[in-house]
Amino acid sequence: MKFPGGFDMQSMMKQAQQMQEEMGKKMKETVVEASAGGSAVTVKMRGDFEVVSLTISPDLVKDGDAEMIQDLTVAALNEAHRKVEETLKGQLGGMLPPGLM
Repeated sequence: MKFPGGFDMQSMMKQAQQMQEEMGKKMKETVVEASAGGSAVTVKMRGDFEVVSLTISPDLVKDGDAEMIQDLTVAALNEAHRKVEETLKGQLGGMLPPGLM
């Protein structure tokens, strides 16, 4: 469907779908790492916010402080989430029209 001025809706929709597929692929390929407590807890998270791995230092477990392990795990997960958002903003920002990110 063509609109005045040569605006082609079908072509625009096809282009948007291609961009969405590219963004989805890039999100799955992107992996960030974040840690808390001096690397006592380390998280790897993909760009689609799926946690790939979680590592807890054996020394931390030896101490047996469950509350500290929980707090450090939450901190590492939150940091990984922040890093994913920051990374994607940098990577995908160039693919989007100005002002969308």
